[in-house]
Amino acid sequence: MRSEAEMLDLILGIARADDRIRAVIMNGSRTNPNAPRDPFQDYDIVYLVKDVAPFRRNLAWITRFGELMIVQTPDDMGDAPAPTYSYSYLMQFMDGNRIDLTLYPLDRLAELTRDSLSRLLLDKDGLVTPFPPPSDRDYLPRPPTAQQFSDCCNEFWWVSTYVAKGLWREEITYAKAMHDQVVRVELLKMLTWWVGVETNFAYSVGKEGKYLHRWLAPELWRQLLATYADADVARSWEALFATCALFRRVARPVAAHFGYPYPQEDDARVSAYLAHVRNLPRHAQSIY
Repeated sequence: MRSEAEMLDLILGIARADDRIRAVIMNGSRTNPNAPRDPFQDYDIVYLVKDVAPFRRNLAWITRFGELMIVQTPDDMGDAPAPTYSYSYLMQFMDGNRIDLTLYPLDRLAELTRDSLSRLLLDKDGLVTPFPPPSDRDYLPRPPTAQQFSDCCNEFWWVSTYVAKGLWREEITYAKAMHDQVVRVELLKMLTWWVGVETNFAYSVGKEGKYLHRWLAPELWRQLLATYADADVARSWEALFATCALFRRVARPVAAHFGYPYPQEDDARVSAYLAHVRNLPRHAQSIY
């Protein structure tokens, strides 16, 4: 596997040798001083170019970065992909390295988002305003508004009933989708706010809460892990109730911190409904 030094030498060497490429910016976790380092970190690279067109759908050109395992061009995906002025190659190489490369037109430099996790690696013409030292300030959690908090609670308890319906029917794929794609999303949102309250919103929990283990007490971390289950219906019921208990446990102090009302009546009614459905005979003709 090529080292970081070798990869950056390659990325910059290609840019220096190509007159069409005028500047190089690196974004993402490799610029983040708070991100753990490991061999799976990709290289998020932006090439500022005179004209994107010669690079578009040019698979021969990208072979200079290494032997490809697989490549994705997200701007070409879909039945009728929308035209874009930039163009990206997501490249996974046989040696384990990965580069997410975006070709961006120099004449639209003023529109380029200045992400806080950015580092200017090369500027042949001195056109790019230097970036401040990289930090994850753009990725820190923000306090919820009253509406955001209310919406989170409502969505959590509302869709919990869908999970129960799926589990009673033994439609496990539906139940898992409702739990993991909706209910869990709201739980992670609430946990993010809880950590924010505990840390004065000064630290990121990472994408999909991947750093939550840093901020949750061991008991809370174990409770979060208990919300994950396999495809067994009985264990999925246990995971659902663990999810509800954890949501309640962190949502109440978040509500109290901001002076927002917690929907205790919704919680109580839905929780009773979930328990009732769990014990409902499999061939029942009515719910009540």
